[in-house]
Amino acid sequence: YKLSVSPEMDIMEYCRKEWRGNTPAAKRMRKGYEAVAQKFASIRRIRGDNYCAFRATLFQALSQATHLPRWLQSEDFTMLPENLLSKYDWIKQWQLRQKPGKRMGEISDEIKEYLILLRKKWKNISEIKDPLEKQEACDKLFKNEEEEYSLYEALKFLMLNTAIELYNADKSGRRVPVFSWLLFARDTSNNPCQLMHNHLNHIGHSGGLEQVEMFLLAYALQYTIQVYRLYKHSTDEFITLYPNDPEEDWPVVTLITEDDRHYNIPVRMCQETML
Repeated sequence: YKLSVSPEMDIMEYCRKEWRGNTPAAKRMRKGYEAVAQKFASIRRIRGDNYCAFRATLFQALSQATHLPRWLQSEDFTMLPENLLSKYDWIKQWQLRQKPGKRMGEISDEIKEYLILLRKKWKNISEIKDPLEKQEACDKLFKNEEEEYSLYEALKFLMLNTAIELYNADKSGRRVPVFSWLLFARDTSNNPCQLMHNHLNHIGHSGGLEQVEMFLLAYALQYTIQVYRLYKHSTDEFITLYPNDPEEDWPVVTLITEDDRHYNIPVRMCQETML
């Protein structure tokens, strides 16, 4: 059985194991890992199955959660599937993991359950004060495949909702973040319906998150996702923020990628950094 989030390993030890050669790529990766190691002591590998961006982001968010985010507390949060479906008939073609072909009318209740599960898990974990206990609760959650994948369905649906909000805001002349234009400038996602069909329905099945979708995930969660992009070491893009002009009160989670496709997580901030 594959672990969703592997146990901690020393960052430089991991790097030496993975990048032994003397190719320019290997040298750049080692430099990248050295830079990360100045801030973090360890790395945890994330299972790579097209959900890794969700898995890494959610694991980090829950690991450091101290309260329930405002958007999770709202009354109509669990009514989202019903509300959206009453306005947009095309959402009936939403594809649930391992349940292709189920009609949205039938699955709106299932998505509601996933949203309720997300709220419950976030609340429970954020209320745990002891850091060790909190970590154990996160590890346990990410060993429960059924629950874990249900949470990713909830995240995908939240991304769709955020995309619809941004699209409508832009159409009515309100200011939207730049990534929103890029998201809807793609031939494959001119509008939220196409985004759902050509992208969101495929996440976890035949593909992961593209970069512009990392912005969408950040907006849906109201978190800043900070990513060390190791292959970009010694360029301006080595540390990339999604979004790049984050709201000041958004919490920050940190991920590591070697190629913008697979994500791992750095853990244990070095003491000096914390001070």
